[in-house]
Amino acid sequence: MKILVCISNVPDTTSKINFTDGDTKFDTNGVQFVINPNDEFGLTRAMWFKEKQGASVHVVTVGTAAVEPTIRKALAIGADEAIRVNAEPTDGYFVAQQLAEVIKNGEYDLVIAGRESIDYNGGMVPGILATLLDMNFVNTCISLEIDGETVTAMREIDGGKEKIETSLPLVIGGQKGLVEESDLRIPNMRGIMMARKKALNVVEPITADKATEDAKFEKPAPKGAVKLVDSVDALVDLLHNEAKVI
Repeated sequence: MKILVCISNVPDTTSKINFTDGDTKFDTNGVQFVINPNDEFGLTRAMWFKEKQGASVHVVTVGTAAVEPTIRKALAIGADEAIRVNAEPTDGYFVAQQLAEVIKNGEYDLVIAGRESIDYNGGMVPGILATLLDMNFVNTCISLEIDGETVTAMREIDGGKEKIETSLPLVIGGQKGLVEESDLRIPNMRGIMMARKKALNVVEPITADKATEDAKFEKPAPKGAVKLVDSVDALVDLLHNEAKVI
């Protein structure tokens, strides 16, 4: 089985976010970038298939040379090979078109993407990928088992979970549940040294449409002052007379 894991290069959630050029561009200065958490759950599950079923695992990202430390981390975790599409990931549709071209050329059985990235939270790439490739698709996937060509998956739905049986080739939008946070892997020294010898192939982007562009960014309004109360009666009074929500 040949698996491709799609990796997004996203700001660490502890980073201080700023914008430049009249709030039209994201300021990357001083920002630490990491593997998108939903993608990291998928990568860890792919490593399980590698260890238990002998799968080969490739990782791919769309980005400039600045994203290579992130993709190298994926190699250090255990991926066999990496691909970087040499383009700025301007929007989800553009990214999906680039990834689809890589998948067509690589003939992958299973494509694992995070259900969304934690920077823009668009949640569109996995579904667009499956449509472009005419592959089966399971979104919000929290469990994945594969026996030959048969796939058993579990996905989150409103109010519960849904068990699905499908077949390869398959695209999934994964999240926590594919593995737990305690299962995530930290690269060790041996993995880091081996990653330096693994292939990181840079491919040029195809000509593709960009469906959207960023007009302006805006930070959330600062939090208001906190008012502490020492009794239920005082809280009810404030909610009724001041906040007017009851």
